[in-house]
Amino acid sequence: MDIPRIFNITESAHRIHNPFTPDKFAMLGAALRLEPEDRVLDLACGSGEMLCTWARDHGIVGTGVDMSRLFSAQAKRRAETLGVAERVEFIHGDAAGYVSGEKVDVAACVGATWIGGGVAGTIELLRRSLRHGGIILIGEPYWRQLPPTEEIARGCLAQTRADFLELPELVASFGRLGYDVVEMVLANQDGWDRYEAAKWLTMRRWLEANPDDELAGEVQAKLASEPVRYATYTREYLGWGVFALMPRLGHKQP
Repeated sequence: MDIPRIFNITESAHRIHNPFTPDKFAMLGAALRLEPEDRVLDLACGSGEMLCTWARDHGIVGTGVDMSRLFSAQAKRRAETLGVAERVEFIHGDAAGYVSGEKVDVAACVGATWIGGGVAGTIELLRRSLRHGGIILIGEPYWRQLPPTEEIARGCLAQTRADFLELPELVASFGRLGYDVVEMVLANQDGWDRYEAAKWLTMRRWLEANPDDELAGEVQAKLASEPVRYATYTREYLGWGVFALMPRLGHKQP
């Protein structure tokens, strides 16, 4: 089980596989008022930076699940580096359908809502692991401004403009699902730059080391096109944030 190799190549040097920077994860951890021994589940956890730094800074215990062999191995090494390997566990596996055997205080999926077939399905999946009074974290893109054409939406790597909502509508959609939005931390353009631009040097170094690899042509094409595509489209039109949700009082969950 693994993710497509192209992602392992382009994001192999990333500690964070979304547009957050370390200070944003620190801000989110403080905003959630995490306590020592709080249990955190992170589905599609990437290289484990959120769990590892929260274990170091807040004393949480956690489990991360990711289907990339590379990222799972990097997460384990990061835990050892930060001295929290006894507090966090990383599982190489499919996060889709994963339910914790022990209820957790925070159930998160920050940037991979495809595991539940979209936002609503991912929230429902996370809810199954959540203790009463716990918090769900959803990381999701939104339109900073609605693209005027479908071509621009595709330039942001969306299939259509309908793939994402504008921020007010995204926030409102959580209420329609029966959840209160109790916190949010939004990425900024610096975070997008770090997420996207860091891939370019990684690709260049990989090409120098692997000129005859079967993916060399695809990686070279990406390196040639991605800087202009990103600067033209994603950086201007697409936002990203993590939203903290709690089941609305008096709302009967399905």
